[in-house]
Amino acid sequence: MFKPAFKTTLLAVGIMLFSLWGQGSSLASHNRQEPSVAPPREAAHPGISGAIVQVVRKNIPSVVHIEVTESQEVANPLLSLPDNPLLRQFFDIPEEMPEKIEREVKGIGSGMIIDSTGHILTSQHVVGDASEIIVSLPDGSQYSAEIVGTDPPSDLAVIKISREEPFSHVTFGDSDRVEVGEWVVAIGQPEGLEQTVTQGIISAKHRTGVTSPTSYQDFLQTDAAINPGNSGGPLLNMEGHVIGVNTAILSKTGGSMGIGFAVPSNMAVRVSRELIVSGKVIRGWLGVSVQDLTSDKSITSDLEAARGAIVSAILRDSPAGMAGIEKGDIILAYQNTKISDSGSLRNAVAGTPPGSEAAITLRRNAQERKMTVKIGKLEAEKETILSSVEEGLGVRVRQLTKDDARKFNLASEQGVVLEKIEPESALGKEGLEEGDFILAINDQPATGVDEFASMLMTIPAGQPVILYILDHRTGQTGLMKMEMPPINHYL
Repeated sequence: MFKPAFKTTLLAVGIMLFSLWGQGSSLASHNRQEPSVAPPREAAHPGISGAIVQVVRKNIPSVVHIEVTESQEVANPLLSLPDNPLLRQFFDIPEEMPEKIEREVKGIGSGMIIDSTGHILTSQHVVGDASEIIVSLPDGSQYSAEIVGTDPPSDLAVIKISREEPFSHVTFGDSDRVEVGEWVVAIGQPEGLEQTVTQGIISAKHRTGVTSPTSYQDFLQTDAAINPGNSGGPLLNMEGHVIGVNTAILSKTGGSMGIGFAVPSNMAVRVSRELIVSGKVIRGWLGVSVQDLTSDKSITSDLEAARGAIVSAILRDSPAGMAGIEKGDIILAYQNTKISDSGSLRNAVAGTPPGSEAAITLRRNAQERKMTVKIGKLEAEKETILSSVEEGLGVRVRQLTKDDARKFNLASEQGVVLEKIEPESALGKEGLEEGDFILAINDQPATGVDEFASMLMTIPAGQPVILYILDHRTGQTGLMKMEMPPINHYL
């Protein structure tokens, strides 16, 4: 038996253990409670977060998803198969086959409703070649859209959907007043993910050299994430106003690297209005080819800074030629607005109504002069590009025909034929003759005259070019390397 003192000690230990067990049960019960939840937050969001939320709420209903179907005509791959009766029987290949076949390609993009009647502004490269356009609104409704007009030089287009009820639409801001460092929001459908919102800042203004040199470039640069599918969507300021149309990215991967570009809203508004009214954009024309003013030229011209556009070539019967502008003149101001470079002059002239008079300030022989020029009308962009390329190459070309293709056993009539060539031209010095074919440029098919000119216009002077040619005398094909000559593009 236990001694009384030991019994007392044992009882005390038991009471202590029971007490600790009770505390442990209470602690375990406390640990099993639901996670703590903050009280409901107020509707208003503070700071930049609140501003972004308001911009998104205001504009999401007006941003649309665009799905396009494009019909492409390609060479019939069955024509390359050997003419074997067993092969024809096995694959059920008909005796006579078309040289070309059509295939359908799907594409996606974004757009914004710009008025209550259903006009939608988007990128030209999204809808330009579409055979069918389906527009989806954020509420899930879908509409078939028609093309109102496209403008490849600015990469803008207007399409239209219709219904009895008015549409909600965006409001445009003044892109000229945008400042570097401003917060912006991009809304679109990257990779088909509808109503995707990204934010960033304006990284730079007046970017050029991003796309084709024949396009009208004055891009806003932003680090807001823009990916394939964002094209045609809005870039918005913190007031909820559209200041740009997202159109391009600079990327090594195909995705966002924080370098995106948007067409300024002021250009977009002007182009969209003309497309809605007439289905096309009519631009002003001066008839000069210009280059950026370099530092050495500014010093010899007694200018404080390298700002302006120097006239490198001029057409005699053009508005500039008739007004007395000469090669070597430095254009400093247009319509009393300073000209920073050749791109700003090109955009300013293009935005001037044909037939109106424009005040030009220029420098010649270290002296400043003022003159007035009556602005002409820019002819079709494709014709202007072709004329410039033919002038630079010293050739005249025509479309390759079915008879040409049949004569030399070509699979299709893709390519151009040299109708005329100057012996001292870049191509003439390489031994090309009238009647020779140019079938491809840098491994890309020259499908026609317009494509031939556009491809060459984008290649800088002095850069090597590989031409795939066909000798009209022997019918043999081969590659020819040449250095790209300078090509004047007249604005």
